[in-house]
Amino acid sequence: MPSNTNTESERPVHLALQGGGSHGALAWGVLDRLLEEDDLTFPAISGTSAGAMNAAVLAAGLASGGPDGAKRALGDFWRDVSLAGSHSPLQRTPSARMRGSWSLDDSPFYHWFDMLSRMVSPYQANPTGYHPLRAMLADHIDFEALNSDVAPRVYITATNVRTGQPRVFSQPDLTVDKLLASAALPFMFAAVEIDGDAFWDGGYVGNPALFPLVLDANDCNLLLVQTNPFVRHELPTTARDITNRLNEITFNSSLLKELRLARMRQIVRPEAGEVRLHRVHADAELTQFSPSSKLNVEWAYLRHLFERGRSHADRFLTRHGDDIGKRASFDLSSVLEKLMDGPIELMEAAP
Repeated sequence: MPSNTNTESERPVHLALQGGGSHGALAWGVLDRLLEEDDLTFPAISGTSAGAMNAAVLAAGLASGGPDGAKRALGDFWRDVSLAGSHSPLQRTPSARMRGSWSLDDSPFYHWFDMLSRMVSPYQANPTGYHPLRAMLADHIDFEALNSDVAPRVYITATNVRTGQPRVFSQPDLTVDKLLASAALPFMFAAVEIDGDAFWDGGYVGNPALFPLVLDANDCNLLLVQTNPFVRHELPTTARDITNRLNEITFNSSLLKELRLARMRQIVRPEAGEVRLHRVHADAELTQFSPSSKLNVEWAYLRHLFERGRSHADRFLTRHGDDIGKRASFDLSSVLEKLMDGPIELMEAAP
């Protein structure tokens, strides 16, 4: 089994993996490319929703089979996600296929499903609590390996329904239920009960949670794999697009807050070590995809996202691979200035 002990030639990278439904296949491509770098190690991984699935599959694969085992595990998992979805009525229409669109927007069943989710709760629509990913996660993740000492540290975020606070699950007791809790979108799935508490999708409070990565490392290269864009230039005008944008804003707000805190830690507590931020994203492409495409698990689409993820990771490594372990390549200040439409001098001052 591989060891978690780093040598002088290794460069440890802490991974932060966002959720986003089938757009998690883009992160699969990023991870597949990163695993080909012999000197990169991944001692800690934080993930939410689809990012939680990627994190668990990656960590278990690394623990039991090294980088090659992790690549196979991720590929097998996403292939089975697509196979399971091939029986779903949520499919592209012939018209969408002819246009080369990955959207489900003109699918009658998608519109029916969207309307039903607004009128009927998952407790009414799915009283048995069936979840299509339950058996798949049990089949594809070696939980003994995942919870072993040789696996990367994995942090899975879920939202406590009653308190509204994040709950971060980790080894040595990660389970299928805890992964499903991280991906339990409240309009699609019933809350997952764990230790007497009910949990929804973790994206509302941490997409993903960064504080476990930052607090547990004195000196850290933190790589964010982002599948939710910060900015959309088009104004959402349909009810569905408005709901999607509100979710994106909510899911990104906690991330931005934690990015600010990571930066403030360096300013206020320089003795705690440096947090070197890096980011791989595909904002320009993801903003072109309809929200409904997050439910499209057609193999051709997942492979398209996978290849785009590999391409973006390859571009990141070409431009910033040498920065890992030396300096940050993600300029948070410039992103915040764009979002706030002005300078952020207050960010430089201690509270």
